[in-house]
Amino acid sequence: MEPDAPDPVAVSRTGGPSVMPDPWTLRYDGFDPVQEGLREALCAVGNGYLVTRGAAPESVADGVHYPGTYLAGCYDRTASTVAGRTFTHEDLVNCPNWLPFTFRRPGGEWFTGPPEGQRLELDLRRGVLTRHAVAVDRDGRRTRLVQRRIASQAQPHLVALETVLTAENWSGPLEVRSALDGTVTNTGVPRYAGLTGRHLSPVGAGADPDGTLWLQVATGAGRRIALAARHRVRTAGGPAETVRTEEFRDGRAAQRLTVDLRAGEPVTVEKVVAIHTSHDPATGDPLRAARRLAAGAADFDHLVADHALRWRALWRRCRIDADFEGIGALHLDLFHLLQTYSEHSADLDVGIPARGLHGEAYRGHVFWDELFVLRLLDLRFPELARAVLRYRHRRLEAARQAAREEGLAGAMYPWQSASEGREESARVHLNPLSGRWLGDHSHLQRHVGSAVAYNVWQYYEATGDLDFLAEAGAEMLLDIARYWSSAAVFDPALRRWSIRGVLGPDEYHDGYPWADAPGLDDNAYTNVLASWVLARACDVLDVLPAYRRDELAERLALDGAEPERWQEVGRRLRVPFHDGVISQFDGYERLAELDWATYRRRYPGLRRLDRILEAEGDTVNRYRASKQADVLMLRYLFSDRQLRDLLRRLGYPAGPELLRRTTSYYLGRTVHGSTLSSVVHAWVLIRSDPRASWRHFRDALTADLWDVQGGTTREGVHLGAMAGAVDLLQRCCTGLEIREDALWLDPRLPSALPGIEVELRYRGHWGVRVAVDRRTVTVGLREGRQEPVQIRFRGESTTVRPGESRTFSR
Repeated sequence: MEPDAPDPVAVSRTGGPSVMPDPWTLRYDGFDPVQEGLREALCAVGNGYLVTRGAAPESVADGVHYPGTYLAGCYDRTASTVAGRTFTHEDLVNCPNWLPFTFRRPGGEWFTGPPEGQRLELDLRRGVLTRHAVAVDRDGRRTRLVQRRIASQAQPHLVALETVLTAENWSGPLEVRSALDGTVTNTGVPRYAGLTGRHLSPVGAGADPDGTLWLQVATGAGRRIALAARHRVRTAGGPAETVRTEEFRDGRAAQRLTVDLRAGEPVTVEKVVAIHTSHDPATGDPLRAARRLAAGAADFDHLVADHALRWRALWRRCRIDADFEGIGALHLDLFHLLQTYSEHSADLDVGIPARGLHGEAYRGHVFWDELFVLRLLDLRFPELARAVLRYRHRRLEAARQAAREEGLAGAMYPWQSASEGREESARVHLNPLSGRWLGDHSHLQRHVGSAVAYNVWQYYEATGDLDFLAEAGAEMLLDIARYWSSAAVFDPALRRWSIRGVLGPDEYHDGYPWADAPGLDDNAYTNVLASWVLARACDVLDVLPAYRRDELAERLALDGAEPERWQEVGRRLRVPFHDGVISQFDGYERLAELDWATYRRRYPGLRRLDRILEAEGDTVNRYRASKQADVLMLRYLFSDRQLRDLLRRLGYPAGPELLRRTTSYYLGRTVHGSTLSSVVHAWVLIRSDPRASWRHFRDALTADLWDVQGGTTREGVHLGAMAGAVDLLQRCCTGLEIREDALWLDPRLPSALPGIEVELRYRGHWGVRVAVDRRTVTVGLREGRQEPVQIRFRGESTTVRPGESRTFSR
């Protein structure tokens, strides 16, 4: 126990939580059942192989608490009947709970909480969650406990819980019960109550002669998950004498330890748990591997030391020096990103779940959110970005099959993906305001394929990794281009190509109010990005070595006429306009204007305007109102100059005034129902309205810390917004672009940010230093044997060699 640990009772009486008393600590004082789910998500600990929510070890899923441990890529498919329709769905599995730990006086009641007083502290530097609490039984006996928890970054299959128990006003025997619970189900999202939630079935449980407790379960898909727990009990004088017994029932194994406590003398119980599955590389039998690892694991202090060492290395590689109020939220966001996807994820063939591994929202699926995450990883952990892209490449055949089922060529990536690469989007969803199940057409967001292609090209630009492009990236990009070429339909009247029956990023609009079928025509974001993909496909063919280009052409049956069609379609895709701005989609001008003043007066928040209108018997499809950035996404992905060039390539006049008018038009019609929207708006406004940009940046940065979506963070963090907010500092404020084999810099510092310094990785260079203040921009390289780096700064071009730096005046 730490020598100056605070009195949790005193802490809980001081009022509300301090949340972040310093930039590296997340703290919650007292116990608040309304906020417990949020705290459990934000106090989660993980290592890329798994994440465990910050639930109290004595708790069970009861509507207040929700213990959950999620293994990367551990999905299971089940069938459910909802609203009269039966369908299968693949869910991220809530895996066996390794945490259960409680205690009592012999013959008394087990401690189930809540404690009389409590403090939770998450140390972001070291990845350690500490809990101070006091338990009081019916007879007034007070027991102080201090619990520390880690998910090891050094040994990803190990998790550990240390509990220090101190009897304050009594002495005598104490009975401790520690368990492994495989009876858990997926019940973390109330909206999914109609879905099948049981994914685990018991396989076996037992205890080894040395006391190692073990449990094995299996998912419906046949994946075996094995846990093994080793316990040690000690006092200040060394190992404590204990009486040990075990108990087993289907899907659960528990161990009871009885130890004598003396008032004021702490007793420490260590619980170290190893977790393996039958899908782990280089594992063999998961139960044997887990038992061996648990039995041989070091003590808790040594595990923490090795774990903290790995975290120090991660933070060095994520260094961002920026002086602004609330920088702790930046560390929190990075912390959860690094817990969800790490070096331990890279060989698991897993994508990046939109809600992390922190809960069951979106059923743990992979969306386009990687578009926001990879922009960060490309320049920090390119090996992780490559692993994400390989996840997509392994599912290329599934995307091809999806295109064939639509009667199209190429590859059509799904809006929601999981283990197999097939479309996992729900076909119905519940509106909690009306209680009605509604048709869900989100699978028509075909733009996710363009996001995959964009990520491939951005990774190549940042790394120069021609091997990856030749082996996997080019094949994906070419087949995505082939899909858009096949999906486009020529309109003789307009002399343009159209892409019909899709959804854009907005998501509110899934069809025309005057049409029976879902889908929209010529979504501007979809079409412009498709045009970009078609152009890059031609570039890829030029970049590839001749022998590899010939191999791919043979494999894909690509003849000389097909790239010519890509050029034709890519230069003539339709982009609709109205009132001097880019239309979100064809027919947008026919929609009505919403009475914004009335709705803002009637409702405290409009983030879920679609639900509000549906509950009133109306539909958001009738109005010019967007959930999140749609057209403006184009200004997020491309510089203004690039975007104007793209529009001109399509044959549309595009001056700066068009982009300014378009931005202004959609600003007031967007309700930011997605946390990603604030990321995009902060980016778009950085040059025209820095104050508004900073507000959006802060909204994105703290979206989960303050749960701005009104209760959604408890179901899982918003990983895209977290990464996107960090990237706003990394690239937007520095004005950093990567294109044409150079680093382009054009910084725009908000008034609240006097300066920023980052270290990046670029084309083999570790530690490219970029420092920006009010007067200068400095780029420096560490010593090495890499090639010089080309720097472009506001029309000026220079070369920086390893060991050199260059300063530009702003």
